[in-house]
Amino acid sequence: MTAEIIAIGTELLLGDILNTNAQYLSRQLADMGISVYYQSVVGDNVDRLKETLKNAMNRTSIIITTGGLGPTTDDLSKETIAKLLDLPLVEHEESRDRIIDFFKNRNIDMAENNLKQAYIPKGAIVLKNDNGTAPGFIVNTKKNTIVVLPGPPSEMKPMFESEVKKELKKLNEGVILSRTVKLCGIGESTVAKILQDVIDKQTNPTIAPYAKDGEVHLRITAKTDNETEAVNLIDDMQQKVDEYVGDYIYTTDEKTLEETLVSTLKDKNLTLSVAESCTGGMLSGRIINCSGVSEVYKEGLITYSNEAKMKYLGVKEETLAKHGAVSEETAREMVEGLISKCKTDTAISVTGIAGPTGGTAQKPVGLVYIGVHYNGTTTVKKCNFYGNRQKVRTRAVVEGLIMLWNLVK
Repeated sequence: MTAEIIAIGTELLLGDILNTNAQYLSRQLADMGISVYYQSVVGDNVDRLKETLKNAMNRTSIIITTGGLGPTTDDLSKETIAKLLDLPLVEHEESRDRIIDFFKNRNIDMAENNLKQAYIPKGAIVLKNDNGTAPGFIVNTKKNTIVVLPGPPSEMKPMFESEVKKELKKLNEGVILSRTVKLCGIGESTVAKILQDVIDKQTNPTIAPYAKDGEVHLRITAKTDNETEAVNLIDDMQQKVDEYVGDYIYTTDEKTLEETLVSTLKDKNLTLSVAESCTGGMLSGRIINCSGVSEVYKEGLITYSNEAKMKYLGVKEETLAKHGAVSEETAREMVEGLISKCKTDTAISVTGIAGPTGGTAQKPVGLVYIGVHYNGTTTVKKCNFYGNRQKVRTRAVVEGLIMLWNLVK
């Protein structure tokens, strides 16, 4: 089966809002074995929306739209789809009651135009919205399944998970199952080269690599008559992957790198402290996002200036004068000073030049030193990252997580 995703909203075309819905839906559909052949973005214009929908209906079996379901006059998705399919809009009483209760329970006066959202094309499957006011719906025609979802991700994602997935699964014959194998410390092109023979011979299951912020994810997908057979096929493929790149795999669960690291530290009863310069708290932020991290994370310091590095971490003035703030020596003294101060089992330090200014021929923008202390030993790595300021900082954070993970795993 093939699908097209249509994001509706002039604010998307203007760049005021990032289209994260398409990314989310593409991944969800891929996991279900549904190929996304096209993605479109169209503004709040009836004629252009109608043309986009017609094109989608002619070339794909499943169309998913997001946005344009609100109460204002420029929210035209539902009306345009109903007109295109020659279906009358009828009031859905349950949706009307839910909208009224939504405002009543929050002690907010409801504008009458909100009830516009309760009108649904006749015969459509209504998708309830537990996180907003606009219900979604699904219309099945002879050739197409059209899924219409609200635009806010906080409403769209839960609706897709709870309401849409089960409907789309009815369209698939057999069972389609996916597992994502997550790797770190190795590049996508290297993984593809190492696994080239496996990828060339793939039939069922299939294996697809893609890069993500310093990591590589491998999606293994099997299609069979039953779930047990699908799991067995995926297990066999994963075993082959393990033989080639097993040392780089950090999880096959729905966990991030930092969640896996925190879980491992908890299991080993290890504590962690962090000292950051160029990353300015980003590393601590990633770690603190993890549930249960209070058992692991004890202290974090942002020592951006030389004075802060000396005052809080005990970095020597002569070290800074001779080698500079961005150096192997400073990163080492930062992490060892952190261990001495915080008394944790592990520690990470980061110092670098994120840019776009501040670089020199000897120390260019993107130069970062990362120190990791574990089991009485300090390791410092010199990194040369490329990209803008945000990318350099993000890659430094990921590399710090990878370094500690490789030591404690």
